[in-house]
Formats: sequence, C-alpha cells, structure tokens
Amino acid sequence: MSPLLEIRDLSVAFRTRRQDVTVVRNVSMEILPGQTVAVVGESGSGKSTTAAAVNRLLPGNGRITGGQVLFDGRDLARASQREMTAIRGAGIGLVPQDPMSNLNPLMRIGDQIAEALEVHGVATGRAARARVVELLDLVGIPDPERRLAQYPHEFSGGMRQRALIAMGLACRPKLLIADEPTSALDVTVQRRILDQLEQLTAEMGTAVFLITHDLALAAERADVVAVMYQGEIVETGPAAGILADPGHDYTRRLLKAVPSLSSVRVAEPPAESGDLVVVEGLRKVFPVRGTGEEFTAVDGVSFTVPKGRTVSIVGESGSGKSTTANLLLGLDEPTSGSIRFDGTDTAGLGRRELFAFRRRVQPVFQNPYASLDPRYTVEKSITEPLRVHGVGTAAERRRTAAELLEKVSLPASMGERLPHELSGGQRQRVAIARALALSPELVVLDEAVSALDVLVQAQILELLAGLQRELGLSYLFISHDLAVVRMISHAVHVMRGGRIVESGATEEIFDRPSDDYTRELLAAIPGTR
Repeated sequence: MSPLLEIRDLSVAFRTRRQDVTVVRNVSMEILPGQTVAVVGESGSGKSTTAAAVNRLLPGNGRITGGQVLFDGRDLARASQREMTAIRGAGIGLVPQDPMSNLNPLMRIGDQIAEALEVHGVATGRAARARVVELLDLVGIPDPERRLAQYPHEFSGGMRQRALIAMGLACRPKLLIADEPTSALDVTVQRRILDQLEQLTAEMGTAVFLITHDLALAAERADVVAVMYQGEIVETGPAAGILADPGHDYTRRLLKAVPSLSSVRVAEPPAESGDLVVVEGLRKVFPVRGTGEEFTAVDGVSFTVPKGRTVSIVGESGSGKSTTANLLLGLDEPTSGSIRFDGTDTAGLGRRELFAFRRRVQPVFQNPYASLDPRYTVEKSITEPLRVHGVGTAAERRRTAAELLEKVSLPASMGERLPHELSGGQRQRVAIARALALSPELVVLDEAVSALDVLVQAQILELLAGLQRELGLSYLFISHDLAVVRMISHAVHVMRGGRIVESGATEEIFDRPSDDYTRELLAAIPGTR
C-alpha cells in the first residue's frame, strides 16, 4: 500500500531578531491510508511545527528550508497558495489545539461549519445546514438543530472541541491532523470525543496524524508512534512495541516521567496549623441570556484549604470547578455563601484591602494562549505584577524574571521573546513563573499543567512541591488529570453539576471511591480500559 502522506527529510526554520533557528531537522515519516500515527515529544520538540508544515500553516516567520511533503503524490512544500487552499479542508482536515482561539467568537457555530462546506463546494444553503446538523449529531452534540445557532462562548470546552472535530471532518478529508485535540478536556469527555473521532475516521477511511504529549493516549489510540526530541524523530515503531520496549534513552525518560494512579505524592512538606481558606455554602447563579431563566453553576459548595497544603477539585467540563476558582480569586461575586481568607470574609474587602489580597493570592489559568498579553515580551509579562505592586527596582525585577524562568526550566534568553514565538507548554511555564513572582501565600492553578509534556510536568510538580516546602504555600489545584492530582494533592473534592459529590484524603478517594461518578472518572483514564 502506498503512503497517503510521506515526509522526506523535512527541515523548518524560524526567523528571530538575531538569526534563523532550525526547529525541525531532516524529519522523515509516513502515514498509510486509514492509519493513525501519533507524534509525541516534549514542548518545543517540533511536533506541532511538523504538522503545521504539512498543512503549510507555519507562522509568518517560519519556512520550510528543505525536504518534501508528499500528499497523494503531490509535494505540498512546493505547492502554490491556491493549491493549498483547495487541499486544506477537502484533502487535509485540521483539529487545532485551542478551541477558543480557533473559533470565531462573532460567528454562530453552524455558520462556521457551513462555511467550510461552501468554500470547498460540498454543499450550500439548506443542504449545507442539513449537513451541519448531521455533523454536530455525529460528534455527540445534543439538540444540534438548536445548538448550531449558538456562539462559541455558549458551548462548554468539550462541546467547542467537538465542533472543531465536526469542522475538520466536514469535507470527508483523506487525512486529519489532530493537534492535542483533547489536552484541555476532562477524562470522561476526552474518552467520548476520542471514541467518536475513532469511529468517524474509521467510517470515512480517514488517516489521522495525532500530535500529543500524552504517551498513554498515544499507546491507546495510535497504530504507530514517532518520538520527537529537539526537532528530530529519534524513534518510530508500532505503538505497543515502542512503549513496552523503548529503544531510545529519551523515550525511556518520557515513560518514566508519566504519572499514574499508582504514583506517590511528591515530597511531603511539614504540616502547619489552621486553614488559610474556608469556603461555606458557596453558590453562584447565572442568568441565561434571552430566556429569563437561571443556571446554577455552583450549588452549596463547602471546603477548606489548610495552610501549606494542596487541595484539588476534579470533575468534568461544566461541573463548576473553574467557577469556584474564579469566585475564590475574586473575579466573580458569589450569589450566596462565604469565602474567608486568613480569617477575613473577602466579600467585605475595600479597594486597598482587595489590592493586598491579590498579591497574596495568584492564579495560573488553563489557557496559555489567552493568559499572556501578545504585545508583552516574556520578561515584561513576568515583571508586570512586581511593577504594579511596587516591588524592587527595574534591574532587580529583571533579575527576578531571569531566576523565575530558570525555576520553570526556561533559559533567561527566553525573556526577549513574544508569546507567539513560544509553544503552548512554554507559554504555560511563563504563566506559572508570573504567578510566583509576588511570592503569594495561595496559588490557584486551573488546569495549569494540562498543556505540558510529562517531563516538564514532572519538573513543575517538583517545583510546586519545593516551593510549598520552602515558603509554606497553599494550592487550590483544579485538574482533569487524576494521575497528576494523586501526585500533588493532600485532599480531593469531586464536583458534578455544581455540587461536591465526594470528598476525602487523596488515598481514600483513589483507593476506595464511594461515588459512582468518581469510579467513572477513574475508569476513563487512558490506559485503564
């Protein structure tokens, strides 16, 4: 059987202010019709750049400097823009990493999918609308006839990702590039989406080029795995064989760093007395636009965060865990209930007290693409909170930024770069460095390591544990990655439908779950079926 996609000695370079930097070197691989090939590797290894080169969607400062990209026998590296426009969508579909950045917030979901159909002459008018309804139904979006008229902000993260999959498969492409398609989703939604994607691509005979940092997911979903390191493919082989018996030292290090449900907690800090945060009867109700109805996102939630401890909240998309975090951060006001920080009710804080509170409580948000100002260099992003709070001189702030970059495993030279010059994982490390700049007492981490590869993730978890030991930090850790939760948490609260359905010490929740939903979450982890 001839390859559908054959990459031969591909090299890609990016222009920087100082010089051209080669980020992909002499990469060769192939994908057969109907086959799923996963490329795994750490952040910045070149895996997403390789996929972008295939589709000729490199950023403006990126270019193919050598090699061929043969798709159905045609060299895409030398194709014209008109030829590539015809191939994208119809021949090669794309499911990008970040659904909020890749859906137009001003267009209805149905119109965005219909546009892909119309551009490639697949369907127009009523036929396009009927096909959109069919696609939304295929990817598991309930009530598709009503949902197609909604905007992206009215969809949950999981539903937005499904919409992107519908868009990617709309024209029945021969190849689908899926770049970290479920990295930001909880395990139950992830499993449902990947099952649907697997079924749909099998029915259409579509080959899949899967980019992921999740080795367990690659082992479970791919026929072939290619491991990338520093811009090169260092190992390729059948998924089961390469992960059971890796031949390259880097692959062995990746496997060793993968957290599992049997992982032990990172080094224990000494216990402190008292609770830093006490949440009681917390409730948040949102009006539903245009209906006169209300939606209860958080419903009677109570928990504590002891000093020097890590408390995790887990649950599926829409369970209310991120809303709870936003209420604690003071980014939204509760409908009822109370939040006491260090003995003080945050609802009664004046302007000056609120400013001081924000120095003591810092967030790291889920989306590394939206949490950094695109106009700020990395150094300016990290030093901004220090400047706002009047900490240090300009020179001292620059030194602090360099030290923080080193702590999150980035070189000090990264401070000169802008966010668009960084990978998703690198951006998230910058966001973590910024949160640590003010030496806060509480850090709220909302899916803060979901975009990181396992090696960097392990480094960040060790860093967080070390800072906790050194500074007595407390963490509220929100995650869909239960193996990571087990490694870092002292207590776990499981949320569903705005309520906490189970709470307990970490070992108790993982070893002896009492709620059916908790057992469902644990069973959905890749590699456990």
